[in-house]
Amino acid sequence: MAKKGARVIITLECTEAKKEGKPASRYSTMKNKQNTPDRMEIKKYNPFLKRHTVHKEIR
Repeated sequence: MAKKGARVIITLECTEAKKEGKPASRYSTMKNKQNTPDRMEIKKYNPFLKRHTVHKEIR
């Protein structure tokens, strides 16, 4: 039987959109849970706010 890999699909959600009452932008990406066991934070583009904002991993 094949061994399951360390890579998992995660969802990133904008943190600043909630504060402003706008819809939250979401991105999906993959991460290696052995190298980065804690939650990720990446700056991504939010089309509703028309600027780059911090997106955090949600579960």
